[in-house]
Amino acid sequence: MHSPFDLSKPVAIGSDHAGYDYKEQLISFLEGKGIPFTDFGTHSKDSVDYPDYAHPVALAVEKEEASFGILICGSANGVAITANKHQGIRAAICWGEELAQLARSHNNANIICIPARFVREGDAEKMVATFITTPFEGGRHANRVNKIACA
Repeated sequence: MHSPFDLSKPVAIGSDHAGYDYKEQLISFLEGKGIPFTDFGTHSKDSVDYPDYAHPVALAVEKEEASFGILICGSANGVAITANKHQGIRAAICWGEELAQLARSHNNANIICIPARFVREGDAEKMVATFITTPFEGGRHANRVNKIACA
């Protein structure tokens, strides 16, 4: 699978309880593609607090220890809000392949946030595949992306 990301580094993946099943499916997807990953949890369907998993994923991407991140929760809002508190993180909520493609090509997103309660089974893998293989277009979009950071 050709990717603009450095896939010699692992993908950082995490979820809360609502996203647990999709996280496990996406781990199987990554394993099937031979893509290394670091699973930051959760490791069951027991109720947990999404920031406990979003922060470690965002930190791994921020420190360039991970090639990119995948976060899953019920609506994706909580994990996206949390991840976007980190400098250099551009976490995008995606519920379809076209949004995953635009998040990469126009916004240079480095974390895809998937709303488990609003995505059909199988669509998460398609979105992640699109996210992995879509390069950032740069050009007029680079100027916009460069204006995102506050510091």
